[in-house]
Amino acid sequence: MNRLKAIVTIKGKIECITGLHIGGSGGGYEIGGMDNPVIRNPIDGFPYIPGSSLKGKMRSLMEWAEGKVTTDGTVYFAKSDPNDLISRIFGAPAEADKRSGPTRLIVRDAVVDEKTRKMMIDLEEKQGLPKVEIKTEVSINRLTSKPPSGPRQTERVPVGSAFDFEMSYGVYEVEGLNQDDIDLIDKLFLALRLVEDSALGGSGSRGYGQVKFRVSNTIIKTVEDYIKGTQKDLSTELKDLATFTVSDIDKIKQELKQLP
Repeated sequence: MNRLKAIVTIKGKIECITGLHIGGSGGGYEIGGMDNPVIRNPIDGFPYIPGSSLKGKMRSLMEWAEGKVTTDGTVYFAKSDPNDLISRIFGAPAEADKRSGPTRLIVRDAVVDEKTRKMMIDLEEKQGLPKVEIKTEVSINRLTSKPPSGPRQTERVPVGSAFDFEMSYGVYEVEGLNQDDIDLIDKLFLALRLVEDSALGGSGSRGYGQVKFRVSNTIIKTVEDYIKGTQKDLSTELKDLATFTVSDIDKIKQELKQLP
């Protein structure tokens, strides 16, 4: 039988350890505009982390970790292996073999939390900054020690900012697969740990984009829960990934294995 068993929703915070730059557009097209603005919500002007940016970084690092990086550097997917974990978790294009079922992982856009929102309003009202910091950089000629061109300015979400993140993982029962979706949940937390020791967004090799993930809620809903409006909430105190241990992940897996 092919069926959806449950959806696991993981919630928490993404905290900026160093300045974060995920590029947007708009300012660079104006005279005197910003060279490298961050992406913002066009309604309220607050920066956010696109789910595509976080999921893409998770996928890229998992491709390296699993030895799946292609020779030409394009996004990896398995055309004919329904048991391939990268394609199964992160998705594959239409031409791929879909016997493994739908993409398991959905990553939502992460928005600034209330404390960060107040801090950014303060930056704007008291310091005249556009809710973010502005970092000026120059490229120096190695022989003359002079910049070959003028300085460039980059917007960065400042250190200490926090975003509320949410991701959903579908647990499916699909005929012919040799590994249960439940047993792949570990890979989500592995991918998040890899992002922590890499970088999110641009200019990671220059110190940008170091982040920390903290997990607060894990919610499990079966199809019956959606009908009845119920859920299994495995809430915990806000935990760093370093303290969100194997036992915490095993608790999620055990709850799922008890489902009919």
